[in-house]
Amino acid sequence: MSRKIQIFFFGLVILVLGNLCGLAQTTWTPEAANDWYAHHRWMVGCNFTPSTAINELEMWQADTFDPATIDRELGWAEQLGFTSIRVFLQNLLWDQDSKGLLQRMDRFLSIAHKHHIGVVFVLFDSCWDPHPHLGKQPAPKPFVHNSGWVQSPGQPLLEHPEEFERRLKPYVQGVVGHFRNDARIDMWDVFNEPDNMNDPAYIKEEPLDKTNMALILLRETFDWARAMKQTQPLTSGVWMGNWGNPEALTPMERLQLSGSDVISFHNYGPLDGLKECVEHLRRYGRPIVCTEYMARPVCSTFDPNLKYLHDQNVGAYNWGFVSGKTQTIFPWDSWKQSYTSEPPVWFHDILHSDGTPYRPEEVEYIRSVTLQAGAKTQ
Repeated sequence: MSRKIQIFFFGLVILVLGNLCGLAQTTWTPEAANDWYAHHRWMVGCNFTPSTAINELEMWQADTFDPATIDRELGWAEQLGFTSIRVFLQNLLWDQDSKGLLQRMDRFLSIAHKHHIGVVFVLFDSCWDPHPHLGKQPAPKPFVHNSGWVQSPGQPLLEHPEEFERRLKPYVQGVVGHFRNDARIDMWDVFNEPDNMNDPAYIKEEPLDKTNMALILLRETFDWARAMKQTQPLTSGVWMGNWGNPEALTPMERLQLSGSDVISFHNYGPLDGLKECVEHLRRYGRPIVCTEYMARPVCSTFDPNLKYLHDQNVGAYNWGFVSGKTQTIFPWDSWKQSYTSEPPVWFHDILHSDGTPYRPEEVEYIRSVTLQAGAKTQ
């Protein structure tokens, strides 16, 4: 039997059992999720990587973990009125030094808490380079958006779903279980864009049946995490389209939406498209959080999108914060089009590396919205 057929049948068994039994561990009821949200401040912030790190591995490995920069930059986030940040982990960190990872996560949470900022941790991610490796990370490729970001798990492990329980379950349960009662954590985002094929940057290196394997891992991760009886909600964000027709949802979207305690989504479009997403996702009767938005050249901007999300009581996390080694001031098309200097309009990010705003008027607008939110929770 070919490898591809083996994976197909392995996935089919998992999905049939899942459809018959539902998720092995049940999601929060909508009532429980809404009660949690009613007692939680508005989650507004950014997807955070310190400017000195090119990816999740460089952010967290012992040799390059940079608490001084993290402290300084989260201080700037506090000044903007941000109350939460979304932060990516990587499964190889657990393999390398599980005890050290937990200690650094705890230190990170303490720094964030000092600045009155909660954290959403992302356990897995299907974006960008499918071949992560421990140790020294590459230098940024000049003028290229996220040139060093890596997937979790990488392609070599994702192609072996029969290894998920042995290789990945200890990481998920070790991390979630250790912090299961930690009020400094806002949510667990279990899998970011699971079916992203990374076209054009890495599509030729992606497994042809990546979606099926990621679907298996997503279902298992929901179950592994929930078995730890965590006190924070779980989520995985839908990210393509506006989800207006329930009958047209993909199997991945159905699992993401049915397995999430709090509904999350991504939208990098103008206000009208953002509104459609929120309106369609209301049908699930759960709190809603936008875990990625804001790309200036494609009309996803703070003004007016952030104000809309605030008024709708939808959590809001823009991509990027301080311009640095991820180089996300450059657009996605920098993988196809050559840039030789700073782009005419920054794609993501808010601040220069010295803390000065890219656009002072934009920072004032952000503060006007977050200060209004803060006043409501006093």
